[in-house]
Amino acid sequence: MKDLKPHQIVTELDKYIVGQNDAKKSVAVALRNRWRRRQLEPDLQDEIAPKNIILIGPTGVGKTEIARRLANLTDSPFYKVEASKFTEVGYVGRDVESMIRDLVELTVNMLRGRQQEAVQEKAVKIARERVLDILLPSRKDSPAFGLDTGDASEKPDEKPSEHTREKLGKMLDDGKLDDRKIDIDVQEKNMPMVEIFSNAGMEEMGINMKDMLGNFMPKNTKSRNVKVKEALALIAQEEAAHLVDMEEVKTDAITMVEQSGIIFIDEIDKIAGKDKSHGPEVSKEGVQRDLLPIVEGSSVPTKYGTVKTDHILFIASGAFHVSKPSDLIPELQGRFPIRVELSSLGASEFARILTEPKNALVLQYIALLRTEGVHLSFTQGAVEKIAQIAVEVNASMENIGARRLHTLMERLLEEILFDAPDVEETRINIDSDFVEKQLSDIARNQDLSRYIL
Repeated sequence: MKDLKPHQIVTELDKYIVGQNDAKKSVAVALRNRWRRRQLEPDLQDEIAPKNIILIGPTGVGKTEIARRLANLTDSPFYKVEASKFTEVGYVGRDVESMIRDLVELTVNMLRGRQQEAVQEKAVKIARERVLDILLPSRKDSPAFGLDTGDASEKPDEKPSEHTREKLGKMLDDGKLDDRKIDIDVQEKNMPMVEIFSNAGMEEMGINMKDMLGNFMPKNTKSRNVKVKEALALIAQEEAAHLVDMEEVKTDAITMVEQSGIIFIDEIDKIAGKDKSHGPEVSKEGVQRDLLPIVEGSSVPTKYGTVKTDHILFIASGAFHVSKPSDLIPELQGRFPIRVELSSLGASEFARILTEPKNALVLQYIALLRTEGVHLSFTQGAVEKIAQIAVEVNASMENIGARRLHTLMERLLEEILFDAPDVEETRINIDSDFVEKQLSDIARNQDLSRYIL
């Protein structure tokens, strides 16, 4: 984090997202401010709240991608959620606190995986010794008895000597025993499932009951007859799980979430505005009021411990076609002081999106077809033509931004993708005439494009 200056953050985001410089600058400053806050004295740290952001713009202009790439860039715990999936307290559905619980769960799994990787070398050594114990039993009636190690002095009833064990260990390391089958005991992970659907965070109870029952029920083991190579992998995986310090993982996960967590709340415009209809209905304003304490800063109980949300960065986004940010309740508006409007994309931006980013669509299709021995290339004219058709279709139908390029590219290359496995190694050049032939009729015929695009 300390090496990532705002200019560098924007440069990294430019590798994946075309345009939207105002949004990139805003998130870069918000990210840098989190590092700045952690350099201050503890008393002052607590006083500085994160400057939450609302990204305003139509679908397909890069709102979600900006937040996702930002989290990857800083290795921050990141969770994307749609505001429309929540209901206010008193209705059946997910409560807003579940987003914090989900973020903690993801972070715990991530840190557990990293710790398992860190102890993998030690786990592999333990697995090797356990497999050797199975291969070299001290009793002659063992099913593994009779393995030829080249040591004729060994008697069946005696405990194997170090010399024999070393010889067998070398055979094991060299892969000479990979296909030999042995019996191992593996722990069964099947636990009784308890699902409870209710309000106010009761879905968490299903998980907690499972954990409680797991502590009281005996650990079931199952004997499996597997090849030595597979046995080594299974035992190493089991040992790595045992070597992980879960208390440390839980503590680190909660600290990471509290200090550097990012929650992306999509479709926040769906809960803005007053409800017009009458009768029993889930109140949009009720969801906003439930969301308010989470964004303002509160303590949320999770099965790993209590999490304070005071310094979690919230990035909200919405198209705001029908409603506007000022339709949110005033208290919630005040917790999102930074508002950035993302611009709609034109032909020049579409052309750049097709070719410039690291994960550009044109590069994706070239790589996919190369696996079949088909070498695909695009002229600049073809790229510009695809971009122009995308703009025309967006203007005449729903404007879905850059997502229109996915449907156009799939339609454009449909025949090539279908025939690729059956053709000899070949080179195909896509030019503007080919694009015109494949897409112009669809783009101009709205009835047809409605179904295809």
